[in-house]
Amino acid sequence: MNNSEAWQELFRKYDILNQIEAKGRFEISADQIRKYREPRIMTKFDHKINLPVIFSKNELAILPVTRGDYVIAHFDAYHRLEQNAAKPIRASLPENIQSLDCNNIQSEAIALSCAYAAGIIADFLKDASVIPTISGRMGTGIFSFNIKGTQGKPLQPVKISNAQMEIDAAYEGHSCLAIFEAKRELSEDFIVRQIYYPFRVWKTRITKTIRPIFFTYSNNIFSLYEYTFDEPESYSSIRLVRHENYSIEDTDITTQDVMDILHRVRTTTEPEGIPFPQADTFERVINLCELLGKHELSKQNITEEYSFNERQADYYANAGRYLGLIDKNGKATYSISRTGRNILRMSWKNRQLALCECILSHKIFHATLILYFRTGQMPSINDITKIIQHSELSRPISGDTQHRRSKTIQSWLNWIVGLITE
Repeated sequence: MNNSEAWQELFRKYDILNQIEAKGRFEISADQIRKYREPRIMTKFDHKINLPVIFSKNELAILPVTRGDYVIAHFDAYHRLEQNAAKPIRASLPENIQSLDCNNIQSEAIALSCAYAAGIIADFLKDASVIPTISGRMGTGIFSFNIKGTQGKPLQPVKISNAQMEIDAAYEGHSCLAIFEAKRELSEDFIVRQIYYPFRVWKTRITKTIRPIFFTYSNNIFSLYEYTFDEPESYSSIRLVRHENYSIEDTDITTQDVMDILHRVRTTTEPEGIPFPQADTFERVINLCELLGKHELSKQNITEEYSFNERQADYYANAGRYLGLIDKNGKATYSISRTGRNILRMSWKNRQLALCECILSHKIFHATLILYFRTGQMPSINDITKIIQHSELSRPISGDTQHRRSKTIQSWLNWIVGLITE
């Protein structure tokens, strides 16, 4: 069984939907879950898109309340990650550091070590005295909070009693303790529990200010989001304080850099047997390549471990295949291609330009960007649809899907244009 199938069976066996309707919530133990699948896998929904179908359909979420018990209810448990395309702040590793390679960051732990060594964390916190302190799994102790409901449901009280939580890293300075939740995958949202539980626990243990930080590392960019909880006893009172991007490398790309690629690239015939891309966020195509650079993954692995559902896993994996960055191994798994691996080893600037070349080697993208530079504005969906209609494709795009494909073309070219820092 996959997660959705297993939860479907659990909901049927324990009549969970009716129990929630009658009592407002349903408590379930790890032992009950284990009869169908490993509880860690069955309850790890870091992003809303990871939720099983029966949860999504009924606007439910699950939270741990003790070391072996969980509560399911109409909880509004996720926070949408704010978007910020600000130019990265430049940082650098000390010259004497040889064991950290900014072009080979394979885990959240190494990304955090690089950020600390490069002074990114100290700069973001505006405290040069910060040093790493606590990390790992630990108990929560006892506390209570209110959480906003979905479907117009009122605030619900939740009591936590020695549940397990995990802190990826924490850095203490003169006046604060910054607690980090780190991710290597890009996502649209995250479950607030990952920063709220540690915030509540450490707020009662020390007198310094607790600063929850959500940290992502993707495509050689370190992104830090600082949050606060305006009402400490309210899970739903989360608010963004600030967000910054950092890079250890040169991130300056000029219009001429892009124009040079546009003029020199040789366009290729469309790949046989691979659908035209329908993956609007190009950054997530890159991120999937990075994940596959660590090890090959099945579609189920991608949907369970990262912020993709099954349909998105197909869309983004096929987009990578279309560009020659991802290989499909039979019907079972995906892996990074030789071209993709070579590009991932490049410096940030060279990587972005190589990815631009992969995109612009396809005639429709090439023609659309030429039109952009000719007119000085991004072509409309209707303009791009006309380009599609006059293009020779191995698998013609029907009228019904031309609009959706045009959105992907426009999005990818906006990503290219957004690289220009002049």
